[in-house]
Amino acid sequence: MALIFRDATRADVAGIVAMLADDSLGQGREGSDPAPYLAAFDEIAANPAHHLIVGELDGRLVASCQLTLLAGLSRKGARRALLEAVRTVSDLRGQGIGAALMAEVEARAKAAGATVLQLTTDRSRLRAHAFYDRLGYEPSHIGYKKTL
Repeated sequence: MALIFRDATRADVAGIVAMLADDSLGQGREGSDPAPYLAAFDEIAANPAHHLIVGELDGRLVASCQLTLLAGLSRKGARRALLEAVRTVSDLRGQGIGAALMAEVEARAKAAGATVLQLTTDRSRLRAHAFYDRLGYEPSHIGYKKTL
């Protein structure tokens, strides 16, 4: 089995959305109309600060995330990397795919000059918290969101 990571293509959008919708939180916030997802993909692909990454195992999409590089003034003008929508397919969780995805993301962020990688995860995702803890991430901040 050969796990590879690559930049997503427009043809991957349906598979990515399926991963996003494959849990109780995602089922309530994802939809079936492909148009907004394809428009978002086009916007992501047009911006060099955004990287939509997929993992493929023997031709099957098995992981996905979005990495965004941000310039900032804090931390002496440090570049930071923001990680969003980290997913692996549910039937292969616990097989090391997520850890491999995170290693890929960290390597890409470092290569782009980022000095910190940050992410948020829903407080109900206890397995995800344990996963990030195992990889050395620290729950150092409290995150806030407001629906607009």
